[in-house]
Amino acid sequence: MALIGRDLRYRVEALAAYAVIGLFALLPVDWASGLGGWLARSIGPWLKVSDMARRNLRRTFPDKSKAEIDAIVVEVWDNLGRTAAEFPHIDWLMKNRVELVGRENLHLLRDDGLPGLFVAGHLGNWEMAATTAVMEGIPITLVYREANNPFVEKIYRRYRAHTAPGGQIAKGPEGAREIMGVLKAGGHLGMLVDQKMNDGIKVPFLGRDAMTAPAVGRFAARFKCPVVPARVERLKGAHFRITIMKPMDVQLSGDTHDDTLVLMTAINDQLGQWVRERPGQWLWLHKRWLEN
Repeated sequence: MALIGRDLRYRVEALAAYAVIGLFALLPVDWASGLGGWLARSIGPWLKVSDMARRNLRRTFPDKSKAEIDAIVVEVWDNLGRTAAEFPHIDWLMKNRVELVGRENLHLLRDDGLPGLFVAGHLGNWEMAATTAVMEGIPITLVYREANNPFVEKIYRRYRAHTAPGGQIAKGPEGAREIMGVLKAGGHLGMLVDQKMNDGIKVPFLGRDAMTAPAVGRFAARFKCPVVPARVERLKGAHFRITIMKPMDVQLSGDTHDDTLVLMTAINDQLGQWVRERPGQWLWLHKRWLEN
């Protein structure tokens, strides 16, 4: 009975997701983005999960007032709602609403004959990060965290298919083997690397130790391939700037353990700098640090 109940719940959740995405797809992009932002910022700050965001923000920015913290939480929800509502409009946004900085870095990565790793965080509309590389001729393979609901998972994979011509790989033991295959074949991976991984490694992030997935560091150390950070900034409404950085300049020793820590520390430092610059555009709503 429990399995039947869970299956029914999953199907209802998927139908709701289809309906919401379908509604946003029918609306003009600015209406969709605005509606998504309004709904999220009207409801989100009152949810219990926002208490987690406030705690995270107070620990990171002890000098900010309660009013400043609350304003950031509202912006976090606005950005999250807009990102969800913009999901079916990614192609149009990429062609019409993006200022791209660092195109030459993409071309270098495309033409160097090496496998490569793109890393990004949950900043701005993070769904757009990999699409930039695809539009410049790099067939990205996306590495992502699989949804608990298998029916919702199918929705995500369907809508992300155009942003990942190289395929989509769910994190996990089987996914690790697929990732190795992509890199051995000289392919390029796109990964979001700013979420907590309980069995990861301790790496400072925004001044405090955070359990961090070590995969990017290990793969980069093993394959001697470039690691390129990508940043998505929401400028105003549904307008964006995407910045592709130069490959990270990190000296490797040849010791996989040490090199992994060095690389992940450099990546967390870069992401942390971006978060401090635009704190309202990062996803503060999860248990990122050890003390959570």
